[in-house]
Amino acid sequence: MARSCRSAKIEIPTQIMSLKRLSMTLDMIKFEHSVFALPFALTGAMLAFRQTGNFSARGWVILIWIIVAMVGARSAAMAFNRLVDAEIDAKNPRTNTRHIPAGQLSRSFGWAFTVASSLIFLFAAWQLNPLCLKLAPAALGVVFFYSYTKRFTSFAHLVLGFALGIAPAAAWIAVSGTLDPRILWLTAAVMFWTAGFDVIYSCQDFDYDTAAGLFSIPSAFGIVRALHIAKLLHVLMILSLLMLASQLHLGLLSLAGIGAVAALLLYEHGIVKPNDLSRVNAAFFTMNGWVSVLFFVFWAADVLL
Repeated sequence: MARSCRSAKIEIPTQIMSLKRLSMTLDMIKFEHSVFALPFALTGAMLAFRQTGNFSARGWVILIWIIVAMVGARSAAMAFNRLVDAEIDAKNPRTNTRHIPAGQLSRSFGWAFTVASSLIFLFAAWQLNPLCLKLAPAALGVVFFYSYTKRFTSFAHLVLGFALGIAPAAAWIAVSGTLDPRILWLTAAVMFWTAGFDVIYSCQDFDYDTAAGLFSIPSAFGIVRALHIAKLLHVLMILSLLMLASQLHLGLLSLAGIGAVAALLLYEHGIVKPNDLSRVNAAFFTMNGWVSVLFFVFWAADVLL
């Protein structure tokens, strides 16, 4: 009995530490932000099922593996970004409390997590079809490459947008085994949407990026012009969605979804002012979460009904 009690005393703190590390890891990669890109990927899959007319029991399996692939790729990309930017984050007052700069998670753990997440992504691609597996390394290359772009180009926001934008095209390939060029309008829409809200978000780092010599649209053009550029990017998103709806001959519900997205983006730009960035987080997290979810709901309803 005494030995069992001693074992329990050792085991419980170990479990607590494991749960704490899991919580910190999910916070490090901002796991909850998977809601941004995942609905667009699922929309790409549903559009492909609509086009091929081939949704069977296998269709549910494909959707599950698409979700696994998305989570794996995004987790790997976020962990890699935190590793590459650790020194930069340590000097930025807004980011110096992130887990790796603050010493809460080690770099070796970060690398192990990145490798494990990448392997999960590659395994999911293998489960989908041969073309997905062939393109998977290139997809990882794109999402990893983004982490370096702020060091040499002000258009890093568009690279981030493209990294997320390949998700719906990849989902189309996962369903059909081929790439239909029309789905690239959804890739463009996600790219412009992501780039636009990333420009807004990066306005918070204007002073630090300028002093540190890092590249971004706000540091290159100033906050006022950067917010105008963000608006232009979101206009291009809406135009891309309209082109996609036209190319795929979608119905009124898809147009209603585009209208809902446009209204949310208008509100997002309305609450962020050049001289008042206090609501950037609300614009970034809340509004864009609703954009992706409402878009998926309307377009899925259009496909199903």
